[in-house]
Amino acid sequence: MYGRGHQPSGIGFGPPITPPIIKQILIANAIVFVAQFTIPGVWDYGAIRPALVWQGGYLWQPFTYMWLHAGLGHLAMNMFVLWMFGSQLALLWGARRFLRFYLICGVGAGLMIATVPYLLMGVVGSSGLVIPTVGASGAIYGVLLGYSLTWPDRTIMLIFPPVAFRAIWLIPALFFMTVAFGGGNVSHIGHLGGVVVAWFYLRRSGEAGGLFSLERLKYRWRRYRMRQKLRAVRHEEHQRRYDDKTLH
Repeated sequence: MYGRGHQPSGIGFGPPITPPIIKQILIANAIVFVAQFTIPGVWDYGAIRPALVWQGGYLWQPFTYMWLHAGLGHLAMNMFVLWMFGSQLALLWGARRFLRFYLICGVGAGLMIATVPYLLMGVVGSSGLVIPTVGASGAIYGVLLGYSLTWPDRTIMLIFPPVAFRAIWLIPALFFMTVAFGGGNVSHIGHLGGVVVAWFYLRRSGEAGGLFSLERLKYRWRRYRMRQKLRAVRHEEHQRRYDDKTLH
């Protein structure tokens, strides 16, 4: 993803500086990734299984799951997004506040992963109580929401597909792509949990009230529709002039 905002050139790939706290989180995730394949029990005790959390007393799992990953690609994607968007938040907020926010989003998402399957047992049965969940995605989605609410008018350019949109639409766009192309192994509860926890955290601090309200989203949607109509009118005018030149 490309971000256009406060960089001197107006467009850039990645943050200008990687803060130490981001480097430390990246290193911690890499160390745990190696440990989960070399130390017996790291995966079994660290991954979230709702039945183990609430019936077995494994209350640490909503914290430990966010440091484990299912594979190298899973780790690389989460860490890339953390570096891309989290670095700028960490530079703005400072290391202590960013780490607190990151952990709260991750643990909050973990608690939802451990709890929601119990609420859905009447619909999906008890199989979800024993399925393990790992990954930093809950914390990452919280960071993405923090980024999109801090710089809502920055332009984000996806590499694939090559689509540009404002940062305020980053979370809806990612949810759409995850549902459409993510496959069956994606924890939508974890992603949504990270966003919900981040929103409540930022709303309490006064940073999410006006930017993520229903009225604000309606206003941005009306602006988007007006821009689309303006583009259509310009295209018709351009086509009419082209046709006139062709006839003459």
